Amino acid sequence: MMGIRRAAWVVALVGLAFALGTAAQAEQKALKIGLVDVDQALNATEEGKAAREEFSRKARAAQAEIEPMIKRYQNLTEEIKSKKYVLSDDALSEKNFEALELRNKLESKQAEIKGQLKIEQGKMMKPLAQKLHKIIEDIGKEQGFTLIIQRNSPMVMYAREALDITDMVVERFNKRG
Repeated sequence: MMGIRRAAWVVALVGLAFALGTAAQAEQKALKIGLVDVDQALNATEEGKAAREEFSRKARAAQAEIEPMIKRYQNLTEEIKSKKYVLSDDALSEKNFEALELRNKLESKQAEIKGQLKIEQGKMMKPLAQKLHKIIEDIGKEQGFTLIIQRNSPMVMYAREALDITDMVVERFNKRG
């Protein structure tokens, strides 16, 4: 049974290769494939670097916003540990409740900030990604590529470095500014 399945796959792959070869011959053009690392390209462009720096600035500001809450929580937990045997049961319960309430507020605020930062990152990166995809499409048409594949795609198992057009994409992106 496994041999039949394997044979079917081999036949299908041979058929696909034959079809691609026939189509390429019909057009009298060689099959031209390119690869692009979209993440690398976005991070290497001037606009991508500026967006990444802006995002880092916002993340640092958000961290500074919750830093006092973190300090207050740390101080409270230290106080509970150090006065555990000195405080009455009621006072200790009150401090533990206060610490729990503060921790919940802190976790809620961190989740809120994380969500806001994710939205901000999307707002910053979406236009850049759209511009990048247009540039990749333009390069594909201008240079006669049959296919351009994203390098980080799970379907790409191996690719020769000579096929990588990421630097060309970054250069074109920066020129269009």
